Amino acid sequence: MMITAVFITLVLLMLLRVPVAFCIAAAAGLYLLMGGADLSLLPQRMVGQMTSIPLMAIPFFILAGELMNVGGITDRIFAFARALVGRLPGSLGHANVVASMVFSGMSGSAVADTAGLGRVELKAMRDNGYPDDFSVGVTVSSSTIGPILPPSINIIIFASITGTSIGGLFVGAIIPGVVMGLSLMALVAIIAARRELGQRHRSTLREFGEAAVRAVLPMLTPAIILGAILLGVATPTEAAVIAVVYALVLGLLVFRVLRWRDLVAIAMRTTILTSALMLIIAFATPLGHALARERVPQRISEALFSVSTNLIVVWLLVLVFLLIVGTFMEVAAALIVLTPIIAPAMVELGADPLQVGVVMVLGLGLGLITPPVGLCLYVGSQISGLGLERVIQGTAPFYAPILVTLVLTAALPALTTWLPRAVGL
Repeated sequence: MMITAVFITLVLLMLLRVPVAFCIAAAAGLYLLMGGADLSLLPQRMVGQMTSIPLMAIPFFILAGELMNVGGITDRIFAFARALVGRLPGSLGHANVVASMVFSGMSGSAVADTAGLGRVELKAMRDNGYPDDFSVGVTVSSSTIGPILPPSINIIIFASITGTSIGGLFVGAIIPGVVMGLSLMALVAIIAARRELGQRHRSTLREFGEAAVRAVLPMLTPAIILGAILLGVATPTEAAVIAVVYALVLGLLVFRVLRWRDLVAIAMRTTILTSALMLIIAFATPLGHALARERVPQRISEALFSVSTNLIVVWLLVLVFLLIVGTFMEVAAALIVLTPIIAPAMVELGADPLQVGVVMVLGLGLGLITPPVGLCLYVGSQISGLGLERVIQGTAPFYAPILVTLVLTAALPALTTWLPRAVGL
């Protein structure tokens, strides 16, 4: 009865468009009141969660992404991607996807990708005669690779809740992220061929070399982050700090695009994003305690077992649930609420924790580009000047390759477990 009242409260407040953090806080507070518990438990558990060391990596990765956006990195990445795949039909569409795959290894954020790299991509595609619906569709959909490929902020959240290795999750997400990128490029090729879109850009060997040289330092960022973690030189949090220092050095001293006065605005944006995210995480901690106390994960596990003992069948049910939740709940908030429920149940059914984490991040990540909450849709509308309806129409065809990647990741555990095992994680 108590847990039912908690969920009804949570859903009703969300429907009333109360900020997610306060929806979660109200639900957790209601549980404590109904149970006659001391309300001081609420701030105690909030503060306790904020002392989690893995969570310290989040503001640093957000800051690194902001520095990369302002520090002249995005132009160099897109120029290299264009030189690399410019010979393919719909060349700038492919360059758009490749650039997002590279940039995701620096920011870990889909919104940062859309807002920063998206401006460069849209301008180039418009200048070369690509239709606006196709251009914005590729830009918005490819940005969802950001939360998959390391360093992913959402993966850090999952790891901090479940205690799963962040390094293992980072490495486990690489193959699904690449599959997702290749799937998007396959659809770009099909659409470009049918609609006869875009001229091929045949870069000379010299042009390719120049683009590669200009992009080599930015592209070292993912290697530095992952290398430091895998070699045991740094923890994920320390690797995030290294990424920030590296971005500062590139922007201020090497490329000299970043100015000292830019740092104030960058710090403000980072503070706002971090504060909003951490507030959700803090309020979600007592709610997670309530779920555990009421044995909700065990009940979910029993319910799943009652439907089927076949892991594939259960995965399909979970995927449908994740896709529905993702349409009306922000990814980080959904992860914080659902991970304590779904992850233990799926592990009990025989799924690997690495696979569970990647599938949950990927499944909920589709909500970034689906109405009504899809943040990347709104950012895409803002940077393109197109109405939200046109952005949704342009993005809709690209749901298919993302869904294919999601199903493959759930059906084939090796996609997420083979590489971590191969490197000893």
